[in-house]
Amino acid sequence: MKSSRLLSIVLLLQTRGRMTAAQLAAELAVSVRTVYRDIESLHAAGVPMYGDAGHCGGYQLLAGYRTRLTGLSPGEAEALFLSGIPGPAAELGLGAPLAAAQLKLRAALPHELREQADRMRARFHLDAPGWYAQDEETPYLQQVADAVWHSRVLDVRYRRWQQPTDVDRRLEPYGLVLKAGRWYVVAGPGPRTYRVDQILRLTVLDEKFTPPENFDLAGHWERHQADFHARLHQAEALVRIAPHAASRLMGAAARALADSGTPDPDGWIRAVLPVESLDHAHGVFLALGEDVEVLGPPELRAALAATVRALAMRYASG
Repeated sequence: MKSSRLLSIVLLLQTRGRMTAAQLAAELAVSVRTVYRDIESLHAAGVPMYGDAGHCGGYQLLAGYRTRLTGLSPGEAEALFLSGIPGPAAELGLGAPLAAAQLKLRAALPHELREQADRMRARFHLDAPGWYAQDEETPYLQQVADAVWHSRVLDVRYRRWQQPTDVDRRLEPYGLVLKAGRWYVVAGPGPRTYRVDQILRLTVLDEKFTPPENFDLAGHWERHQADFHARLHQAEALVRIAPHAASRLMGAAARALADSGTPDPDGWIRAVLPVESLDHAHGVFLALGEDVEVLGPPELRAALAATVRALAMRYASG
């Protein structure tokens, strides 16, 4: 454990430059005192680094020092090859560099780790999009990625769901996110999130921008997701559902049923389930047929009753 942490400190300093003991401790999830002891161990092992005190101080490797790729555990070697998803890399124009990097990494691994990495790649395949999701055309993805990397401003024509649908936007692209097979660009001002496949026209401007110093793409996306789900489920329905039909619920409704559902004397489960809207809930519960009873709200129960009556009349007349 300690040897892995020591290697992590060297690699962090090698890739990020000067870091304070507090920053290293936060990155490694250990105490500052532990970092001090680890630094002493690295000094004793001959790793050329120095530390400066004061507000702008920190630890830094001597210029030109690089560690070789050693100390990989079997699990780490397997994970490196599992993390290389060829589809998204190819979409970004990085398919060939990814293949070359994996080839070089494989050649550098000891024989036993190379065999385990090859076994992992042969037995696991990652396919992120859902079964019924069609491949989206994203003709501007590589240009957006290049603008993200080089901090270039974009002038785009963008299609949104609300009126007017087609709008012009000046974007400062902070980062790209791949979610369920679909690419999103997080861009200022705001920042706001845009679907890359909805960009109708794109011009890369000569103008450059400076991303906010404290912007964290992963943290922003996590907050964006939480806000999206909070806005998505703004209504509730009180239902009774047959136990064998519970597995047909998905997402927030399935979690609510598992967390707060209570059994009735007849074995059915009673629960308050979050729904996106009454119209959406109408379709969801109608698909469950006789295995669900909606108790409220009254307007949803009435809508389902009217649909069932209309269906009964249609099939009776046939």
